[in-house]
Amino acid sequence: MFIVYAIIIFAVLIFIHEFGHFITAKATGIKVREFALGMGPKFFKFQKGETLFSLRVFPIGGFCAMEGEDEDSDDPRAFNNRPAPARALVLFAGSLMNILLAILLLSVIIFANGEPTSRIDEITQGSPAAEAGISQGDRVLAINGEAVEDWADISRILTSINEELASSPETDANASRDIDVQLRVLHEDGATETITAPLYRDKDDTMKVGITPVIAHTPGFAVRSIGYGAQATWNMTKMMYDVIGKLFTGQVGMDQLTGPVGIVKTVGDTAKAGFVYVVQLAALISLNLGIVNLLPLPALDGGRILFLVIRLFTGKRISDKVEGRIHFVGFLLLIALMLYITVIDVDRFIIS
Repeated sequence: MFIVYAIIIFAVLIFIHEFGHFITAKATGIKVREFALGMGPKFFKFQKGETLFSLRVFPIGGFCAMEGEDEDSDDPRAFNNRPAPARALVLFAGSLMNILLAILLLSVIIFANGEPTSRIDEITQGSPAAEAGISQGDRVLAINGEAVEDWADISRILTSINEELASSPETDANASRDIDVQLRVLHEDGATETITAPLYRDKDDTMKVGITPVIAHTPGFAVRSIGYGAQATWNMTKMMYDVIGKLFTGQVGMDQLTGPVGIVKTVGDTAKAGFVYVVQLAALISLNLGIVNLLPLPALDGGRILFLVIRLFTGKRISDKVEGRIHFVGFLLLIALMLYITVIDVDRFIIS
């Protein structure tokens, strides 16, 4: 079953990427000769207008073949004859679609999981909160006089208290020190009460009250989840660029990279944890596909954009034919790299 998951993930992510190129090419008047999903021989095809749409045997890869993309063409609608901004937009659109898909998938996961609220669901048995008289269903209105709207406010306030304790020279991190907080709560009967509860230090050396929130789909959460998805995508992007930087500086070895075989193995392991985790992995792979394709390397979209910038300063001194050859060599090197990583993956996940 996990192989099916892997094929679906690859197919969807590549389709989204190439569809980004396709729709922007059409929108900017560039002639698209073929839009293909998969690699190898065609097993299904149909012609619509000037474009051939095809499905190919191997469900890995795909392409959007534009007139004049890697060769000189006299067609006024050829890629090489369109304005530089239009070509840059077409090249960037594939990665943009993958990044937007990552945001969408993460947003859906966040929305499906629900949002922690300021209403109390469970109280840790024997905790200061339980002893102070806080009840299930109570809503926290304020902590130490600071208004609370949702669980994020509660987390932020408690985090601030922990940071103050950590930075205080008078605080022994290993000591048990009573720190009281004033919780203003709204009971289910409509009455409000200010309750004093001491914090306690848990096994992670963090001061806590001993409450967990009700998870719900509050008004406006659908919109907020998109913002949370975008923030999560941004955080993942920063981590990816950090890894890429370490790869080029030698801090991360080539043997730590993972190719198709490793991804299939990861999909299989993730599928055992549940469908939500498969969707989260798909978001990560989609973002990875978008980010890597923007690297300024030959054969990648980022490399093609780099050549557009170079041509702004050099004119036609680098011909379309020469650029096409450079990208072809880059493509061969990428294939060689993928084969190398595949050999490592086979040894790591299958033979060993």
